[in-house]
Amino acid sequence: MPSKILSLNRLSTSSNRFIKPTISLTATRTLITSSRLSITSSLNLTKQVSSIRNMSNWPKVTSENPLGLDDPSLLIQKGLIGGKWVDTESGNTFEVNDPASGKVIGTCPDQTVADTKQAIDAAYKAFSTYKTTSPAQRQTYLAELHRLFMANINDITRLIVWENGKSWNDALGEANYAASFFSWFAAEALRTNGETIPCSVPGTRNITIKQPIGVVALLVPWNFPAAMIARKLGPALAVGCTSVVKVPSETPFTTLAIVELARRAGVPDGVINVITTDKNLQEVGKELCTNPLVHKVSFTGSTRVGKLLAEQCTSTLKKMSLELGGNAPLIVFDDADLPTAVAGTIASKFRGSGQTCVCANRIYVQDGIYHKFSKALAERVGQFKVGSGFDEGVTHGPLIHARQADKVEEHVQDAVSKGAKILVGGKRGKGTEYIPTVLADVPDNCLIASEETFGPVAALFRFKTEEEVIEKANNSEVGLAGYFFSEDVDRVFRVSEALETGMVGANTGLISQAVIPFGGIKESGYGKEGGHQGTEEYMITKLVAIGSRVKQ
Repeated sequence: MPSKILSLNRLSTSSNRFIKPTISLTATRTLITSSRLSITSSLNLTKQVSSIRNMSNWPKVTSENPLGLDDPSLLIQKGLIGGKWVDTESGNTFEVNDPASGKVIGTCPDQTVADTKQAIDAAYKAFSTYKTTSPAQRQTYLAELHRLFMANINDITRLIVWENGKSWNDALGEANYAASFFSWFAAEALRTNGETIPCSVPGTRNITIKQPIGVVALLVPWNFPAAMIARKLGPALAVGCTSVVKVPSETPFTTLAIVELARRAGVPDGVINVITTDKNLQEVGKELCTNPLVHKVSFTGSTRVGKLLAEQCTSTLKKMSLELGGNAPLIVFDDADLPTAVAGTIASKFRGSGQTCVCANRIYVQDGIYHKFSKALAERVGQFKVGSGFDEGVTHGPLIHARQADKVEEHVQDAVSKGAKILVGGKRGKGTEYIPTVLADVPDNCLIASEETFGPVAALFRFKTEEEVIEKANNSEVGLAGYFFSEDVDRVFRVSEALETGMVGANTGLISQAVIPFGGIKESGYGKEGGHQGTEEYMITKLVAIGSRVKQ
Protein backbone atom coordinates (compact mmCIF):
# COMPACT_ATOMS: atom_id res chain seq x y z
CA MET A 1 0.00 0.00 0.00
CA PRO A 2 1.49 3.40 -0.94
CA SER A 3 2.85 5.27 2.06
CA LYS A 4 1.05 8.49 1.08
CA ILE A 5 -2.29 6.72 1.36
CA LEU A 6 -1.37 5.02 4.64
CA SER A 7 -0.58 8.35 6.22
CA LEU A 8 -4.19 9.38 5.74
CA ASN A 9 -5.37 6.60 8.05
CA ARG A 10 -6.24 8.97 10.86
CA LEU A 11 -8.68 10.85 8.64
CA SER A 12 -10.91 7.83 8.17
CA THR A 13 -14.20 8.09 10.05
CA SER A 14 -15.25 4.49 9.44
CA SER A 15 -14.58 1.58 11.75
CA ASN A 16 -12.03 0.39 9.20
CA ARG A 17 -8.92 2.31 10.12
CA PHE A 18 -7.12 1.83 6.81
CA ILE A 19 -8.20 3.77 3.70
CA LYS A 20 -8.23 1.56 0.62
CA PRO A 21 -5.56 2.30 -2.00
CA THR A 22 -8.28 2.66 -4.65
CA ILE A 23 -9.49 5.89 -3.06
CA SER A 24 -10.59 8.38 -5.71
CA LEU A 25 -9.05 11.82 -6.19
CA THR A 26 -12.42 13.37 -5.30
CA ALA A 27 -12.61 11.42 -2.07
CA THR A 28 -9.04 12.34 -1.27
CA ARG A 29 -9.83 16.02 -1.83
CA THR A 30 -12.88 15.71 0.41
CA LEU A 31 -10.83 14.18 3.20
CA ILE A 32 -8.09 16.76 2.95
CA THR A 33 -10.56 19.63 2.78
CA SER A 34 -12.24 18.41 5.94
CA SER A 35 -8.84 18.70 7.60
CA ARG A 36 -8.43 22.25 6.26
CA LEU A 37 -5.69 21.24 3.84
CA SER A 38 -5.52 22.38 0.27
CA ILE A 39 -4.37 20.17 -2.58
CA THR A 40 -3.76 21.61 -6.04
CA SER A 41 -1.52 18.98 -7.57
CA SER A 42 -0.10 15.54 -6.95
CA LEU A 43 3.10 17.21 -5.76
CA ASN A 44 1.16 19.21 -3.22
CA LEU A 45 -0.62 16.01 -2.16
CA THR A 46 2.70 14.43 -1.25
CA LYS A 47 3.74 17.52 0.69
CA GLN A 48 0.45 17.74 2.53
CA VAL A 49 0.47 14.03 3.40
CA SER A 50 3.99 14.42 4.79
CA SER A 51 2.71 17.29 6.92
CA ILE A 52 -0.16 15.15 8.25
CA ARG A 53 2.25 12.40 9.23
CA ASN A 54 4.34 14.87 11.17
CA MET A 55 1.23 16.05 13.04
CA SER A 56 0.10 12.55 13.88
CA ASN A 57 1.52 9.64 15.83
CA TRP A 58 0.24 7.16 13.27
CA PRO A 59 2.95 4.61 12.42
CA LYS A 60 4.07 4.02 8.84
CA VAL A 61 2.34 0.70 8.22
CA THR A 62 3.31 -1.58 5.33
CA SER A 63 2.59 -5.22 4.51
CA GLU A 64 6.14 -6.08 5.60
CA ASN A 65 5.87 -3.96 8.75
CA PRO A 66 2.22 -4.29 9.84
CA LEU A 67 2.56 -2.24 13.03
CA GLY A 68 4.88 0.39 11.58
CA LEU A 69 7.75 -0.13 14.01
CA ASP A 70 11.10 1.56 13.51
CA ASP A 71 12.58 -1.88 14.23
CA PRO A 72 10.12 -4.43 12.75
CA SER A 73 12.01 -7.30 14.41
CA LEU A 74 10.57 -6.18 17.76
CA LEU A 75 7.18 -7.54 16.71
CA ILE A 76 7.54 -11.09 18.02
CA GLN A 77 4.71 -13.61 17.78
CA LYS A 78 6.24 -16.59 19.58
CA GLY A 79 7.02 -17.86 23.06
CA LEU A 80 10.56 -18.06 24.43
CA ILE A 81 12.01 -21.22 25.98
CA GLY A 82 15.67 -21.74 26.71
CA GLY A 83 16.76 -18.87 24.50
CA LYS A 84 14.75 -19.95 21.44
CA TRP A 85 11.61 -18.34 20.04
CA VAL A 86 9.13 -21.20 19.71
CA ASP A 87 5.56 -22.07 18.77
CA THR A 88 3.63 -24.93 20.33
CA GLU A 89 3.42 -28.53 19.14
CA SER A 90 -0.32 -28.32 18.51
CA GLY A 91 0.13 -25.34 16.19
CA ASN A 92 -2.78 -23.57 17.88
CA THR A 93 -2.67 -19.79 18.06
CA PHE A 94 -4.78 -16.96 19.48
CA GLU A 95 -5.44 -13.55 17.98
CA VAL A 96 -4.38 -10.21 19.40
CA ASN A 97 -6.71 -7.30 18.63
CA ASP A 98 -6.44 -3.54 18.42
CA PRO A 99 -9.08 -2.27 20.91
CA ALA A 100 -9.67 0.88 18.84
CA SER A 101 -10.77 -0.95 15.69
CA GLY A 102 -11.33 -4.51 16.87
CA LYS A 103 -9.09 -5.73 14.06
CA VAL A 104 -6.47 -8.45 14.44
CA ILE A 105 -2.92 -7.11 14.65
CA GLY A 106 -1.14 -10.43 15.15
CA THR A 107 -1.20 -13.89 16.70
CA CYS A 108 0.71 -15.84 19.34
CA PRO A 109 1.02 -19.57 20.02
CA ASP A 110 -1.53 -20.92 22.49
CA GLN A 111 1.06 -22.74 24.56
CA THR A 112 0.27 -25.58 26.90
CA VAL A 113 1.25 -27.11 30.22
CA ALA A 114 3.87 -29.15 28.39
CA ASP A 115 5.43 -25.95 27.06
CA THR A 116 5.29 -24.46 30.55
CA LYS A 117 7.14 -27.41 32.04
CA GLN A 118 9.86 -27.02 29.40
CA ALA A 119 10.14 -23.31 30.25
CA ILE A 120 10.41 -24.08 33.98
CA ASP A 121 13.10 -26.71 33.30
CA ALA A 122 15.02 -24.22 31.15
CA ALA A 123 14.83 -21.59 33.89
CA TYR A 124 15.95 -24.10 36.52
CA LYS A 125 18.93 -25.15 34.42
CA ALA A 126 19.92 -21.53 33.78
CA PHE A 127 19.64 -20.69 37.48
CA SER A 128 22.58 -22.93 38.35
CA THR A 129 24.91 -20.55 36.52
CA TYR A 130 23.05 -17.21 36.61
CA LYS A 131 22.93 -17.22 40.40
CA THR A 132 26.74 -17.19 40.45
CA THR A 133 27.11 -14.10 38.26
CA SER A 134 28.51 -11.08 40.04
CA PRO A 135 26.31 -8.17 41.08
CA ALA A 136 28.38 -5.97 38.77
CA GLN A 137 27.61 -8.24 35.81
CA ARG A 138 23.88 -8.20 36.57
CA GLN A 139 24.02 -4.43 36.88
CA THR A 140 25.61 -4.30 33.43
CA TYR A 141 22.79 -6.36 31.93
CA LEU A 142 20.14 -4.07 33.41
CA ALA A 143 21.96 -0.87 32.52
CA GLU A 144 22.28 -2.02 28.91
CA LEU A 145 18.62 -3.08 28.89
CA HIS A 146 17.69 0.41 30.07
CA ARG A 147 19.81 1.95 27.29
CA LEU A 148 18.23 -0.25 24.61
CA PHE A 149 14.76 0.39 26.02
CA MET A 150 15.20 4.16 25.77
CA ALA A 151 16.66 3.82 22.27
CA ASN A 152 13.51 1.95 21.22
CA ILE A 153 10.99 3.78 23.39
CA ASN A 154 8.88 4.93 20.43
CA ASP A 155 8.39 1.33 19.32
CA ILE A 156 7.50 0.26 22.86
CA THR A 157 4.98 3.11 22.94
CA ARG A 158 3.53 2.04 19.57
CA LEU A 159 3.07 -1.52 20.80
CA ILE A 160 1.25 -0.31 23.92
CA VAL A 161 -1.12 1.79 21.82
CA TRP A 162 -1.73 -1.00 19.32
CA GLU A 163 -2.63 -3.74 21.79
CA ASN A 164 -3.78 -1.86 24.90
CA GLY A 165 -5.50 1.13 23.28
CA LYS A 166 -3.95 3.90 25.40
CA SER A 167 -3.52 7.36 23.96
CA TRP A 168 -0.03 8.13 22.65
CA ASN A 169 0.89 10.39 25.57
CA ASP A 170 -0.44 7.92 28.11
CA ALA A 171 1.48 5.05 26.48
CA LEU A 172 4.67 7.11 26.28
CA GLY A 173 4.29 7.94 29.97
CA GLU A 174 4.00 4.25 30.78
CA ALA A 175 7.06 3.45 28.68
CA ASN A 176 9.17 6.00 30.56
CA TYR A 177 7.79 4.68 33.85
CA ALA A 178 8.76 1.13 32.84
CA ALA A 179 12.28 2.24 31.93
CA SER A 180 12.76 3.74 35.39
CA PHE A 181 12.48 0.26 36.94
CA PHE A 182 15.37 -1.08 34.88
CA SER A 183 17.47 1.92 35.90
CA TRP A 184 16.52 1.55 39.58
CA PHE A 185 17.11 -2.20 39.78
CA ALA A 186 20.41 -1.91 37.91
CA ALA A 187 21.63 0.01 40.94
CA GLU A 188 19.85 -2.36 43.32
CA ALA A 189 21.95 -5.22 41.94
CA LEU A 190 24.87 -3.70 43.84
CA ARG A 191 22.95 -3.27 47.10
CA THR A 192 22.12 -6.85 48.10
CA ASN A 193 23.96 -6.48 51.38
CA GLY A 194 24.01 -8.82 54.35
CA GLU A 195 24.82 -7.84 57.92
CA THR A 196 26.85 -8.79 60.97
CA ILE A 197 24.84 -9.57 64.11
CA PRO A 198 26.42 -9.58 67.60
CA CYS A 199 26.18 -12.95 69.30
CA SER A 200 25.72 -13.66 73.02
CA VAL A 201 27.76 -16.86 72.76
CA PRO A 202 31.47 -16.16 73.23
CA GLY A 203 33.59 -16.95 70.18
CA THR A 204 30.63 -17.13 67.76
CA ARG A 205 30.01 -14.64 65.00
CA ASN A 206 26.73 -14.23 63.13
CA ILE A 207 26.52 -12.96 59.58
CA THR A 208 23.71 -12.98 57.03
CA ILE A 209 24.05 -13.30 53.28
CA LYS A 210 21.45 -12.57 50.61
CA GLN A 211 20.85 -15.10 47.86
CA PRO A 212 18.39 -15.33 44.95
CA ILE A 213 15.28 -17.33 45.77
CA GLY A 214 15.40 -19.38 42.56
CA VAL A 215 13.06 -19.76 39.61
CA VAL A 216 10.23 -17.21 39.73
CA ALA A 217 6.91 -17.13 37.87
CA LEU A 218 5.90 -13.63 36.75
CA LEU A 219 2.22 -13.27 35.91
CA VAL A 220 1.63 -9.86 34.37
CA PRO A 221 -1.63 -7.99 33.55
CA TRP A 222 -2.81 -6.26 30.38
CA ASN A 223 -3.37 -2.77 31.78
CA PHE A 224 0.34 -1.88 32.02
CA PRO A 225 2.02 -4.18 29.48
CA ALA A 226 5.43 -2.47 29.78
CA ALA A 227 5.51 -1.27 33.39
CA MET A 228 4.38 -4.46 35.10
CA ILE A 229 6.95 -6.74 33.46
CA ALA A 230 9.65 -4.14 34.19
CA ARG A 231 8.62 -3.96 37.87
CA LYS A 232 8.82 -7.74 38.23
CA LEU A 233 11.63 -8.69 35.85
CA GLY A 234 13.95 -5.91 37.04
CA PRO A 235 14.51 -7.23 40.58
CA ALA A 236 14.60 -10.85 39.41
CA LEU A 237 17.46 -10.08 37.03
CA ALA A 238 19.17 -7.86 39.61
CA VAL A 239 19.51 -10.49 42.34
CA GLY A 240 20.20 -13.56 40.19
CA CYS A 241 16.80 -15.23 39.73
CA THR A 242 15.62 -16.83 36.52
CA SER A 243 12.02 -16.50 35.40
CA VAL A 244 9.06 -17.83 33.49
CA VAL A 245 6.84 -14.99 32.35
CA LYS A 246 3.17 -15.64 31.56
CA VAL A 247 2.04 -12.77 29.34
CA PRO A 248 -1.61 -11.65 29.05
CA SER A 249 -3.33 -12.76 25.86
CA GLU A 250 -4.66 -9.21 25.33
CA THR A 251 -1.22 -7.54 25.31
CA PRO A 252 1.64 -9.99 24.67
CA PHE A 253 3.67 -7.99 22.13
CA THR A 254 4.97 -5.27 24.44
CA THR A 255 6.36 -7.80 26.91
CA LEU A 256 7.86 -9.92 24.13
CA ALA A 257 9.62 -6.86 22.68
CA ILE A 258 11.07 -5.96 26.09
CA VAL A 259 12.30 -9.52 26.60
CA GLU A 260 13.98 -9.37 23.18
CA LEU A 261 15.75 -6.19 24.27
CA ALA A 262 16.91 -8.04 27.39
CA ARG A 263 18.39 -10.76 25.18
CA ARG A 264 20.17 -8.11 23.12
CA ALA A 265 21.50 -6.64 26.36
CA GLY A 266 23.32 -9.91 26.97
CA VAL A 267 21.03 -11.69 29.44
CA PRO A 268 21.96 -15.39 29.02
CA ASP A 269 19.65 -17.94 27.40
CA GLY A 270 17.15 -19.53 29.75
CA VAL A 271 17.28 -16.72 32.31
CA ILE A 272 14.02 -15.32 30.90
CA ASN A 273 11.37 -17.63 29.42
CA VAL A 274 7.98 -16.53 28.10
CA ILE A 275 4.75 -18.48 27.82
CA THR A 276 1.94 -17.12 25.64
CA THR A 277 -1.47 -18.68 26.12
CA ASP A 278 -5.19 -17.95 26.04
CA LYS A 279 -7.38 -21.04 26.23
CA ASN A 280 -4.88 -22.88 28.44
CA LEU A 281 -4.55 -20.02 30.92
CA GLN A 282 -5.89 -21.84 33.99
CA GLU A 283 -3.85 -24.99 33.40
CA VAL A 284 -0.66 -22.99 32.78
CA GLY A 285 -1.25 -20.89 35.89
CA LYS A 286 -1.77 -23.99 38.02
CA GLU A 287 1.46 -25.53 36.74
CA LEU A 288 3.42 -22.40 37.63
CA CYS A 289 1.91 -22.38 41.12
CA THR A 290 2.37 -26.08 41.87
CA ASN A 291 5.61 -27.02 40.11
CA PRO A 292 8.22 -27.61 42.87
CA LEU A 293 11.01 -26.07 40.77
CA VAL A 294 9.31 -22.66 40.98
CA HIS A 295 10.08 -20.95 44.30
CA LYS A 296 8.17 -17.69 43.97
CA VAL A 297 5.09 -16.38 42.16
CA SER A 298 4.46 -12.70 41.51
CA PHE A 299 0.97 -11.82 40.29
CA THR A 300 -0.83 -8.60 39.47
CA GLY A 301 -4.55 -8.88 38.84
CA SER A 302 -7.92 -9.39 40.47
CA THR A 303 -8.47 -10.43 44.07
CA ARG A 304 -10.53 -13.41 42.91
CA VAL A 305 -7.71 -14.84 40.80
CA GLY A 306 -5.10 -13.92 43.40
CA LYS A 307 -6.90 -16.01 46.02
CA LEU A 308 -7.03 -18.96 43.64
CA LEU A 309 -3.31 -18.73 42.90
CA ALA A 310 -2.49 -18.39 46.60
CA GLU A 311 -4.44 -21.55 47.33
CA GLN A 312 -2.55 -23.41 44.61
CA CYS A 313 0.81 -22.18 45.90
CA THR A 314 0.18 -23.67 49.34
CA SER A 315 0.97 -27.15 48.01
CA THR A 316 4.66 -26.20 47.86
CA LEU A 317 4.56 -23.16 50.19
CA LYS A 318 5.86 -20.81 47.54
CA LYS A 319 6.70 -17.22 48.38
CA MET A 320 4.23 -14.84 46.73
CA SER A 321 3.84 -11.19 45.84
CA LEU A 322 0.21 -10.29 45.17
CA GLU A 323 -0.88 -6.88 43.90
CA LEU A 324 -4.63 -7.30 43.69
CA GLY A 325 -7.80 -5.28 43.24
CA GLY A 326 -8.43 -1.82 44.59
CA ASN A 327 -11.46 0.31 45.39
CA ALA A 328 -9.50 3.44 46.15
CA PRO A 329 -11.14 6.27 48.09
CA LEU A 330 -10.24 9.85 47.19
CA ILE A 331 -11.28 12.54 49.69
CA VAL A 332 -11.55 16.26 48.99
CA PHE A 333 -11.84 18.26 52.21
CA ASP A 334 -13.26 21.80 52.42
CA ASP A 335 -9.77 23.16 53.07
CA ALA A 336 -8.29 21.61 49.91
CA ASP A 337 -6.72 23.78 47.21
CA LEU A 338 -9.31 23.45 44.43
CA PRO A 339 -6.98 23.42 41.36
CA THR A 340 -4.70 20.91 43.07
CA ALA A 341 -7.62 18.67 44.02
CA VAL A 342 -9.08 18.73 40.51
CA ALA A 343 -5.74 18.04 38.84
CA GLY A 344 -4.94 15.26 41.33
CA THR A 345 -8.34 13.64 40.86
CA ILE A 346 -7.94 13.63 37.09
CA ALA A 347 -4.44 12.16 37.36
CA SER A 348 -5.65 9.40 39.65
CA LYS A 349 -9.03 8.63 38.11
CA PHE A 350 -8.56 8.99 34.36
CA ARG A 351 -5.05 7.69 33.66
CA GLY A 352 -5.32 4.71 31.33
CA SER A 353 -9.04 5.50 30.94
CA GLY A 354 -9.52 4.46 34.56
CA GLN A 355 -8.10 0.97 34.00
CA THR A 356 -5.60 1.01 36.86
CA CYS A 357 -5.74 -0.77 40.21
CA VAL A 358 -4.77 2.38 42.11
CA CYS A 359 -7.17 4.78 40.42
CA ALA A 360 -9.76 6.58 42.55
CA ASN A 361 -13.03 4.68 42.54
CA ARG A 362 -15.01 6.44 45.30
CA ILE A 363 -14.55 10.23 45.35
CA TYR A 364 -15.77 11.79 48.59
CA VAL A 365 -16.24 15.59 48.52
CA GLN A 366 -17.07 17.65 51.61
CA ASP A 367 -20.24 19.76 51.52
CA GLY A 368 -18.52 23.14 51.63
CA ILE A 369 -16.52 22.58 48.42
CA TYR A 370 -18.83 20.11 46.68
CA HIS A 371 -20.41 22.39 44.06
CA LYS A 372 -17.18 24.19 43.13
CA PHE A 373 -15.27 20.95 42.86
CA SER A 374 -17.89 19.04 40.86
CA LYS A 375 -18.29 21.94 38.42
CA ALA A 376 -14.55 22.37 37.91
CA LEU A 377 -14.01 18.63 37.49
CA ALA A 378 -16.82 18.28 34.98
CA GLU A 379 -15.46 21.19 32.93
CA ARG A 380 -12.03 19.58 32.70
CA VAL A 381 -13.37 16.11 31.93
CA GLY A 382 -15.65 17.55 29.24
CA GLN A 383 -12.56 18.66 27.34
CA PHE A 384 -11.22 15.12 26.93
CA LYS A 385 -11.10 13.58 23.47
CA VAL A 386 -11.72 9.84 23.04
CA GLY A 387 -10.53 7.84 20.07
CA SER A 388 -7.68 5.80 18.66
CA GLY A 389 -4.50 6.38 20.63
CA PHE A 390 -2.62 7.32 17.49
CA ASP A 391 -5.04 10.11 16.53
CA GLU A 392 -3.99 13.70 17.01
CA GLY A 393 -5.35 15.28 20.19
CA VAL A 394 -6.80 12.09 21.67
CA THR A 395 -6.47 12.04 25.44
CA HIS A 396 -8.18 8.73 26.18
CA GLY A 397 -8.36 5.52 24.20
CA PRO A 398 -10.94 2.74 24.17
CA LEU A 399 -11.34 0.21 26.96
CA ILE A 400 -9.53 -3.08 26.54
CA HIS A 401 -12.58 -5.09 25.42
CA ALA A 402 -16.37 -5.11 25.28
CA ARG A 403 -16.72 -6.86 28.66
CA GLN A 404 -15.00 -3.95 30.35
CA ALA A 405 -17.18 -1.39 28.56
CA ASP A 406 -20.28 -3.37 29.56
CA LYS A 407 -19.23 -3.28 33.22
CA VAL A 408 -18.67 0.48 33.16
CA GLU A 409 -22.05 1.01 31.51
CA GLU A 410 -23.72 -1.20 34.14
CA HIS A 411 -22.18 0.81 36.98
CA VAL A 412 -23.27 4.14 35.50
CA GLN A 413 -26.81 2.98 34.79
CA ASP A 414 -27.12 1.50 38.28
CA ALA A 415 -25.97 4.75 39.91
CA VAL A 416 -28.34 6.86 37.80
CA SER A 417 -31.26 4.56 38.58
CA LYS A 418 -30.62 5.20 42.27
CA GLY A 419 -30.47 8.98 42.02
CA ALA A 420 -27.03 9.94 40.68
CA LYS A 421 -26.82 12.78 38.15
CA ILE A 422 -24.65 12.78 35.03
CA LEU A 423 -22.63 16.00 34.82
CA VAL A 424 -20.69 14.97 31.72
CA GLY A 425 -20.33 11.81 29.64
CA GLY A 426 -22.44 8.88 30.75
CA LYS A 427 -22.52 7.11 27.41
CA ARG A 428 -20.59 4.77 25.16
CA GLY A 429 -18.64 5.80 22.11
CA LYS A 430 -17.54 3.68 19.17
CA GLY A 431 -16.66 0.06 19.81
CA THR A 432 -15.30 -0.31 23.33
CA GLU A 433 -15.00 3.42 23.97
CA TYR A 434 -16.69 4.92 27.02
CA ILE A 435 -16.92 8.70 27.23
CA PRO A 436 -15.19 10.03 30.39
CA THR A 437 -17.92 10.60 32.93
CA VAL A 438 -18.59 12.56 36.10
CA LEU A 439 -21.49 11.46 38.32
CA ALA A 440 -22.80 13.72 41.09
CA ASP A 441 -24.82 12.84 44.20
CA VAL A 442 -23.95 9.18 44.01
CA PRO A 443 -25.69 7.16 46.76
CA ASP A 444 -23.86 4.72 49.02
CA ASN A 445 -26.00 1.75 47.95
CA CYS A 446 -24.92 1.61 44.29
CA LEU A 447 -22.52 -0.87 42.68
CA ILE A 448 -19.78 1.68 42.16
CA ALA A 449 -19.55 2.17 45.94
CA SER A 450 -18.55 -1.44 46.54
CA GLU A 451 -17.07 -2.70 43.24
CA GLU A 452 -14.04 -1.57 41.29
CA THR A 453 -15.32 0.04 38.08
CA PHE A 454 -12.03 -0.01 36.15
CA GLY A 455 -13.22 2.65 33.75
CA PRO A 456 -13.35 6.43 33.17
CA VAL A 457 -16.11 7.26 35.67
CA ALA A 458 -15.64 9.75 38.50
CA ALA A 459 -18.35 9.04 41.08
CA LEU A 460 -18.81 11.89 43.58
CA PHE A 461 -20.18 11.15 47.06
CA ARG A 462 -20.99 13.87 49.62
CA PHE A 463 -19.79 13.87 53.21
CA LYS A 464 -19.96 16.21 56.21
CA THR A 465 -17.25 15.31 58.74
CA GLU A 466 -13.78 13.80 58.76
CA GLU A 467 -14.88 10.99 61.06
CA GLU A 468 -17.74 10.10 58.72
CA VAL A 469 -15.58 9.96 55.59
CA ILE A 470 -12.81 7.93 57.21
CA GLU A 471 -15.38 5.33 58.21
CA LYS A 472 -16.77 5.22 54.67
CA ALA A 473 -13.33 5.12 53.05
CA ASN A 474 -12.28 2.18 55.21
CA ASN A 475 -15.53 0.29 54.63
CA SER A 476 -13.99 -1.99 52.02
CA GLU A 477 -12.46 -5.46 52.00
CA VAL A 478 -9.56 -4.17 49.90
CA GLY A 479 -6.91 -1.58 50.71
CA LEU A 480 -4.47 -0.82 47.93
CA ALA A 481 -4.34 2.98 47.65
CA GLY A 482 -6.12 6.02 49.05
CA TYR A 483 -5.93 9.75 48.31
CA PHE A 484 -6.99 12.96 49.97
CA PHE A 485 -6.60 16.71 49.54
CA SER A 486 -6.24 19.14 52.43
CA GLU A 487 -4.07 22.12 53.33
CA ASP A 488 -4.32 21.38 57.05
CA VAL A 489 -0.94 19.93 58.08
CA ASP A 490 -2.37 18.17 61.13
CA ARG A 491 -5.05 16.58 58.97
CA VAL A 492 -2.45 15.38 56.46
CA PHE A 493 -0.79 13.22 59.11
CA ARG A 494 -4.02 12.28 60.87
CA VAL A 495 -5.81 11.05 57.74
CA SER A 496 -2.71 9.37 56.30
CA GLU A 497 -2.48 7.27 59.43
CA ALA A 498 -6.22 6.56 59.59
CA LEU A 499 -6.72 5.28 56.02
CA GLU A 500 -6.58 1.48 55.81
CA THR A 501 -4.54 1.25 52.62
CA GLY A 502 -1.02 0.20 51.73
CA MET A 503 -0.31 3.53 50.01
CA VAL A 504 -1.60 7.08 50.50
CA GLY A 505 -1.39 10.07 48.21
CA ALA A 506 -1.76 13.34 50.13
CA ASN A 507 -2.38 16.30 47.79
CA THR A 508 -1.35 14.21 44.81
CA GLY A 509 -3.04 11.72 42.54
CA LEU A 510 0.18 10.11 41.33
CA ILE A 511 2.00 7.83 43.76
CA SER A 512 3.63 5.18 41.55
CA GLN A 513 7.42 5.39 41.30
CA ALA A 514 10.24 2.91 40.91
CA VAL A 515 11.79 3.95 44.22
CA ILE A 516 8.78 3.34 46.48
CA PRO A 517 7.34 0.11 47.97
CA PHE A 518 4.18 -0.52 45.96
CA GLY A 519 1.55 -2.81 47.50
CA GLY A 520 -1.63 -3.08 49.51
CA ILE A 521 -3.19 -4.55 52.63
CA LYS A 522 -6.35 -6.53 53.40
CA GLU A 523 -7.60 -8.30 50.24
CA SER A 524 -5.43 -6.14 47.99
CA GLY A 525 -2.65 -8.64 48.57
CA TYR A 526 0.75 -8.74 50.21
CA GLY A 527 4.37 -8.19 49.33
CA LYS A 528 5.93 -5.08 47.79
CA GLU A 529 7.16 -4.13 44.34
CA GLY A 530 9.63 -1.33 43.71
CA GLY A 531 12.02 0.29 46.17
CA HIS A 532 14.56 -1.78 48.07
CA GLN A 533 11.61 -3.76 49.45
CA GLY A 534 10.92 -5.01 45.93
CA THR A 535 14.45 -6.36 45.73
CA GLU A 536 14.04 -8.21 49.04
CA GLU A 537 11.01 -10.06 47.65
CA TYR A 538 13.29 -12.04 45.31
CA MET A 539 15.95 -13.00 47.87
CA ILE A 540 16.36 -15.23 50.86
CA THR A 541 18.28 -14.18 53.96
CA LYS A 542 20.65 -16.92 55.08
CA LEU A 543 22.25 -16.95 58.51
CA VAL A 544 25.84 -18.15 58.82
CA ALA A 545 26.90 -18.67 62.46
CA ILE A 546 30.68 -19.09 62.70
CA GLY A 547 32.13 -20.68 65.80
CA SER A 548 35.74 -20.66 66.99
CA ARG A 549 38.12 -23.46 67.89
CA VAL A 550 37.39 -25.03 71.25
CA LYS A 551 40.30 -24.56 73.60
CA GLN A 552 41.49 -27.73 75.31
